[in-house]
Amino acid sequence: MKKYFRAKSKSAAASARSKFAEALSTSAALGLALGLAASAVAASGGISISSFRTSESSAAAGAATTATQRKSGGHPQSSQSPSSDSGATQKGANVIQAKGTFDVKVDPQGEADKAEGSTLARMSLDKKYHGDLEASAKGTMLTAGTDVKGSAGYVAIERVTGTLNGKTGSFVLQHNATLSRGTPMQNIIVVPDSGTGQLAGITGKLTVIIADGKHSYEFDYTLPAAQ
Repeated sequence: MKKYFRAKSKSAAASARSKFAEALSTSAALGLALGLAASAVAASGGISISSFRTSESSAAAGAATTATQRKSGGHPQSSQSPSSDSGATQKGANVIQAKGTFDVKVDPQGEADKAEGSTLARMSLDKKYHGDLEASAKGTMLTAGTDVKGSAGYVAIERVTGTLNGKTGSFVLQHNATLSRGTPMQNIIVVPDSGTGQLAGITGKLTVIIADGKHSYEFDYTLPAAQ
């Protein structure tokens, strides 16, 4: 009998971990950065960050909106949200825009920290960029969900390595986002002096676009004149 209850307990714990991982994987479409839109929701001892949007805000409400979000992996689909342009591109420089799609996988790192009023979680990011930016990226994301529906936040760092419009190298993207009762604010910029190879000196700002369940990006960047 004791063995039965131990086995049942282990099965329940495994199921909870599986649901948590599944929720985070579904939410990956943030992207993040993955960016990333949405509401963090407490579930199975963890949170889902699937609603974070990096470039679009939720303007609709009600059952119809909820149904649409579920079909698109939990991401609201509407107009762009405000974000800071600080450090995005070099003033007076020629701004180049890169476009394409990306895939992202999110894996929980340890157990979520749930307490009164908030749930904290840590996860790894594994991304693949396609299009003008052909690259892979590895990173870490920290999230905070609250008991108030539509209010959450996350920060993330990812190192992008590959080819950008024919130039090879790497750079680091820094994510900072909040969702205040459904109103998103997000900023994804290149960390100053993080560029290497032919991308040394790069500055820029990346915007993630999520529409009809598909994930794409627009990356406005500048490089030193010599490059």
